Amino acid sequence: MSEAASGKGIRRLVVAVPYLWLLAFFLVPFAIVLRMAFSHADTALPPYAPHFAGLDFANFAAIGEFLAALDLDNFRLLADDALYWQSYLYSLRIAGLTTLLALAIGYPLAYAMASAPKNWRGALLVLVILPFWTSFLIRVYAWIGILRPDGLLDAALIGLGLTQEPLRLMNTEAAVLIGMVYSYLPFMVLPLFAALEKLDRSLLEAAADLGARPWTAFLTVTLPLSIPGVLAGCALVFIPAVGEFVIPDLLGGPDTIMIGKALWTEFFSNRDWPLASAVAVVLLILLVLPLALLQRARMARGGAV
Repeated sequence: MSEAASGKGIRRLVVAVPYLWLLAFFLVPFAIVLRMAFSHADTALPPYAPHFAGLDFANFAAIGEFLAALDLDNFRLLADDALYWQSYLYSLRIAGLTTLLALAIGYPLAYAMASAPKNWRGALLVLVILPFWTSFLIRVYAWIGILRPDGLLDAALIGLGLTQEPLRLMNTEAAVLIGMVYSYLPFMVLPLFAALEKLDRSLLEAAADLGARPWTAFLTVTLPLSIPGVLAGCALVFIPAVGEFVIPDLLGGPDTIMIGKALWTEFFSNRDWPLASAVAVVLLILLVLPLALLQRARMARGGAV
């Protein structure tokens, strides 16, 4: 085999790796979940009756009959039951607010890190990822101690004379947002820092030489060049925040019904795997939309991300 042919084969193998990864860890699991979504709930183990059993894919007539008889009851239930679509809307709203708050806090933080002396940046980066060295649950439970009535936050505010009564943030939407912004903030900061650190500082010097004030230089140079980091950070925060279950359950109380909690209830409490799978399929479709928008933005910028 010639050296050129060998190199071409290696390149094809390298290109095939991400597609194989996508096939093995996304498309195949999604096909399994989709199959469950079109199945019937069953009390036996596994707790669903597959709708695809015995289907002959070589027989087009049988495939047509299968599609005509496809059971969409689980998806109809999601549209008819207000609990589910309200949970979807509430989850999207909480995830959107979390993303905006994380961006508002994370951008100045990442900008300060990228503007710091080079010998400081490594230490600052470690401080950002330091919370990941402890368990996620321990960090959320720590917020319970801070936000609970007469907790550390109330004690500090009352001790400083800033308030006379406990804020009673626990089991409120504010507590959910605090916990989610804290937990997902590093996912916003890291891509922003990567984008801002690569910024060519000579462009800012050129803007200053042309008479641009610092704020104008930021708006016309820094902010546009950091948009890829903004989009990546928003995607990394928004997508997991939509399906978040632990934080709303621990900090938001029983009245906080996000779609992740509804999915967990259907899967583990009601053992209705087909309905839970339908919830997951619709959630995945909702998450594909921002990814498609992100990809479109990347293509518009010529794949600069």
